[in-house]
Amino acid sequence: MSSFILFLRSLVFVLLMIVATLIWAPLCFLFAPLPYNQRYRLTSFWNVFVIWAAKVICGIRYEFKGYENLPDAPVILLSKHQSAWETIFYLYAMPRPLVYVFKKELLYIPFFGWGIALLRMIPIDRSKSRDAFAQVVEQGRRRLADGQWIIMFPEGTRSYVGKKGKYKGGGTRLAVETNTVVVPIAMNAGECWPKNSFIKKPGLITVSIGKPMSPEGLTSAELLQQVENWIESEMRVISSPGIYSKDNLTESLEAATPDSA
Repeated sequence: MSSFILFLRSLVFVLLMIVATLIWAPLCFLFAPLPYNQRYRLTSFWNVFVIWAAKVICGIRYEFKGYENLPDAPVILLSKHQSAWETIFYLYAMPRPLVYVFKKELLYIPFFGWGIALLRMIPIDRSKSRDAFAQVVEQGRRRLADGQWIIMFPEGTRSYVGKKGKYKGGGTRLAVETNTVVVPIAMNAGECWPKNSFIKKPGLITVSIGKPMSPEGLTSAELLQQVENWIESEMRVISSPGIYSKDNLTESLEAATPDSA
């Protein structure tokens, strides 16, 4: 496919996403009086539209692997983070409402921030790390008790395709504090919707869901190592051939050895 066609399709998609946001965000305030589950599902129609538009206009398809591993119980999802695609997709694709832990500055984004403010998310002030984590534990415990799932991205920010960010232990610390199982997720959305790229490429995104991992008897660091090992090993399985360089492959293999756990 020519660069011009890719650019044109990406431009049409972005313009549609902007228009949808401008229309749907104000409508979300009409849902505010509704019960939470109804408000969540109605608000997430924006997400449904964006993923549909990405498929129809840009040719970005997706498939699940291991969906049956999702338990009918409170969980903390810990996902690979390569793209904006997964943050949009997970919101409506999971069987229970999701609670994202994110920097509070996102709430100040016109329209977009107004919509997510209605969904019981957990905004944090990253400049106050100790207080922020206490807030995550306090609110996270309540959200889990109410039947929602919490999702966090251990790398903290999006990583480039074929690269591995530094895994941080906030999600596994929360799992240990609340005695909640974690479910690791690997996905290769960055191959179609790359970080810091306007161009969206056609292709198939694989969202691979691992088996639940119990925090019982583990420190948060030990649990994090298990999560990191599984995600990075699975990334080598679902990524396109040649995506992981020799150096990255060696690094990932070393991380996956028992001695490093």
